[in-house]
Amino acid sequence: MMKDIKVLVIDDEKNILKSVKMVLSYESYPVITANNGLEGINLFKEIKPEIVLLDVKIPGFNGIQVLKQMKEINQLSEIIMISGHSGIKEAVEASKLGAFDFLEKPISREKLILTIRNASEKVKLLKENYTLKNITEKKQNLVGESEVILKLKQTIKKVSKTNSTILIRGESGTGKELIARSIYNQSTRNKNKFIQVNCAAIPEELIESELFGHEKGSFTGAYEKKIGKFESAHQGSIFLDEIGDLSLKAQAKVLRVLEEGEIQRVGSSQVKKVDVRIIAATNKNLNQEIKNGNFREDLFFRLNVVPIFSPPLRERKDDVLILIEHFVNYFSDENNYKKKRFSEEVIKCFEKYNWKGNVRELRNLIEKLLIMTDFDIITENDLPDYMKDIQEKPSFYPQDIKLWKEFKSKSEKHFLENKLREFKYNIAQTSKEIQLPRSNLYKKVDVLGIMIPDDLKADEESRHFRNGEESPDSTGKGGS
Repeated sequence: MMKDIKVLVIDDEKNILKSVKMVLSYESYPVITANNGLEGINLFKEIKPEIVLLDVKIPGFNGIQVLKQMKEINQLSEIIMISGHSGIKEAVEASKLGAFDFLEKPISREKLILTIRNASEKVKLLKENYTLKNITEKKQNLVGESEVILKLKQTIKKVSKTNSTILIRGESGTGKELIARSIYNQSTRNKNKFIQVNCAAIPEELIESELFGHEKGSFTGAYEKKIGKFESAHQGSIFLDEIGDLSLKAQAKVLRVLEEGEIQRVGSSQVKKVDVRIIAATNKNLNQEIKNGNFREDLFFRLNVVPIFSPPLRERKDDVLILIEHFVNYFSDENNYKKKRFSEEVIKCFEKYNWKGNVRELRNLIEKLLIMTDFDIITENDLPDYMKDIQEKPSFYPQDIKLWKEFKSKSEKHFLENKLREFKYNIAQTSKEIQLPRSNLYKKVDVLGIMIPDDLKADEESRHFRNGEESPDSTGKGGS
């Protein structure tokens, strides 16, 4: 809509300002005027107009200087130069600096309206592209502030400036592709292509053709020549995801690229040189795959120049809240709907849950909840059944404990935590079921540092105990 496109007119002639404002206001454009360069620049910063009509000859600055400053402030605004003289030199210089068009005085009404409309269309396209780019960048961001993620980001920053081969290892859903893209985006090759290949998704009989290309007629179905992924990625980067699923034959050809920088299309005798940085990833144990004869040891050593580990979500629980906020913002912006909040109970549940699918599982669940939940706040009732009443894993492993005192303390804590959860932190019922007086149970809870949800701490006996009084049933008997 025209009212969304603000126009700033900068000219020292009052008649020009008046006539241009009248014409554009009639066309429903909001118009702001300035009669000198300094005022124009200040208004430009303040109102952020989508379009500027700028006279070449204005007091204070010349129009070319103002144009240059405006383009430094905001590249998305379109600047249309106007001049009382047919200045070819100024027009050429303005075009080089990014001016959208050049109008001569006296300004034709029809020419003015047409030029403004054309500039408006370009502004809309630029805004759409900018929005899409922001959404894409948000989607590709490596999100998190935990210690392991901060260390990972430092490693990425270091390796990005090199041409070294990278091997990213980690479980499914941890963000290995995001790491690869982050390396590429910060590298000196980021102006060239980033080609991604999922080695597990391509049938074994087609993987060589996909990676290295083929000549017409080289096999049944090869009706035309095909350029392979390595050739397409020349001077850029190629991301070989799930490289552990490559056939041994394809592995040999990848090794040749690494060692010689050479490829050979299927059905061709010609060898071609390629300059490609390889970033590989796998969720397999390649050392075991080597022992099983499924992966070449020499290729592993060539790939594993700079090993990077992508941590599972259970090792970065501090990032869960940050990830929730990130995905809520991302999906809300992408789908243009109202943002929803997650209750404290849901966040605690997310932090306790052992995410087998890692960040991908968290992302998919958040998207589903945002779509399917009718209210502004997502509560425990909205969670899938498998996430409700989550039990935490044991906090100790007996085989790792050397001292009797430590074993006794940890086993007691583990037993009591499980029993308290089982009876929903009802002290009286837990005490009765395990045959331990309530006063002793309260003491154990405090001494062992067992956490009880805040809303369940205020029962009568708890108040007595925490005020230093004896519990009503205290007998002094019971466990030690």
